[in-house]
Order: sequence, then structure tokens, then C-alpha cells
Amino acid sequence: MAAPARPRRSVLYMPGSNTRALEKAKTLAADGLILDLEDAVAPDSKAEARANVVAAAASGGYGRREVLIRTNGLNTPWGYADIKAAATSGCDGILLPKVESADTVRQVEALLAANGAPDSTLIWCMMETPLGMLNAAEIAGASARLGGFVMGTSDLAKDLHCHHTPMRLPMITSLGLCLLAARAHGLAILDGVYLDLNDADGFAEACRQGLELGFDGKTLIHPKTVAAANAAFAPGEDEVAWSRRIIEAHAEAEKAGQGVVVVDGKLIENLHVANARRLVALAEAIAALESDLAAQG
Repeated sequence: MAAPARPRRSVLYMPGSNTRALEKAKTLAADGLILDLEDAVAPDSKAEARANVVAAAASGGYGRREVLIRTNGLNTPWGYADIKAAATSGCDGILLPKVESADTVRQVEALLAANGAPDSTLIWCMMETPLGMLNAAEIAGASARLGGFVMGTSDLAKDLHCHHTPMRLPMITSLGLCLLAARAHGLAILDGVYLDLNDADGFAEACRQGLELGFDGKTLIHPKTVAAANAAFAPGEDEVAWSRRIIEAHAEAEKAGQGVVVVDGKLIENLHVANARRLVALAEAIAALESDLAAQG
């Protein structure tokens, strides 16, 4: 079963130790936020950041945006406390770093349940190690709580000893394995970050490649890249209009007892209609989110 349409064009990391950033995030046009307790927080600030993030998530000030809390790993001194605190924070999900096995997912699933997390609190997995790539399929099928994968391409490149090239050929196999696993299990999947904030053209090209590969959106490290990611991963007006046309034409054909229909010389079958419905639902969800943001001022 495919994941429901929800805008995830731009998902911005926000450091949990920075309360001003957490507040500022309520005004940004990002589709989603990752309130980070891991890489963005120094060891001596972990407990304070946890309190900040839980308070921010519980505030309810993020509207329709998807809010994830990236916890520390279970093999760290902070992981268990992070998950326990996040369980009842009101966040949409927790993001686990460096997931390499289905057992890790199931362990966290049990921790969430034991600490009162509602069924709607999802588990997301950072896919960022060679072992994680090789086990992507079993990880994707580990739990009904799974919401999606987030590619950690910086850590992955480090472990692969590969280069960050414009076409990302050194990590195409890894990206493909995770995309296959995610889609096979109806999960969302987000592309990794782009590190050069001064390279707008390179960022646009990375978004274009991510869209072509099949990612739902891109994770970001700076608010100034939100607008470009939103534009890149949103269905175009012509695409949505065409989708509505073929949905309507196919429905009329079905009423007439026909399984296929020709629109502008193109044969339209059920598979085209299914994708058209997905795009229309996504466009409508984006419009609702943007209306929400406009109302917030």
C-alpha cells in the first residue's frame, strides 16, 4: 500500500539546542522539520536540547508541517531517554540515526509502545551506512509503525570512501536499494542534504536528480534552500491539469464499459490513472499546507 499523499518537498533540520531556531521554524515554508538531537548537538548540551525539542513539539505551533525528532542512537548514553521523551511529545515521528537492522526498528517500536506513544507516532530510519544499504529491504518491512527512510548521504560517502560528484554515481546503487525497499513497503523516502549553500545551480540540479530518481523531497540544512526544493518537488500546473483530465476521461470510459481511453493520442490505462490521482492528491495537500502558512501570516 502506498504512503498517503503528504507534502515532503522540503524537510529542514533544526538544531535542538537552539531555541530561537526552533521558534523560527514555525514561520518557515518547509513541508517538514527534523528537530535534531544528534549531529547538531554537542554532548554536554544533549539533555537541554531534549527538553527544548519536546517542548517545541508539544507546543503545537507548527501547523500542518510534519515534525520529526531525530534521536541519538540506542548505543549512546542519550538514545533511550530521547525516545522516551519523544514518545508523548506530540511529534509525528522519531528519526533513528544509522539504522542497520530490522531488530533496531523493532526494539524502538517496543520502547515507543512501553512509553505511551500513540499509534500515529511513526518511526523513520536514517539510511547512511553500507550495512544499512545491504539490509534496506528487511528494515523497510520491520514494523507497521515505519513511516519512511531519510538518506544520510554525507555519512554514507564517508563510509564508502567515495566522492561527492554532481551525478552521484558512486552512491547510485545505495540510493536505488533504499528507493526499491521503501516503495516495496509503501514508505516515503527523502533525499540527502546538499552541502554547498553557495551553489544554487548545483542544488537545483541535485533536486532535479532526486525527483527523477523517485524521492519525495529533499532534506535541507538551511532555510534559504526551502523555496527551491518546494518548487523542484511540486507537481507542475500542467502536470496536475493533465492528471485531472485523464482521471475524468478514464472515469467516463469505465462508465461506458471500456478499460482504456485515448486522450490527445495517448493510451491511458489504470496505471496512469493511479499516478494521476497521486499527483492530484499531492497538489491538493500542498495547497492546503500553503493556505495554512498564509493564514499564519
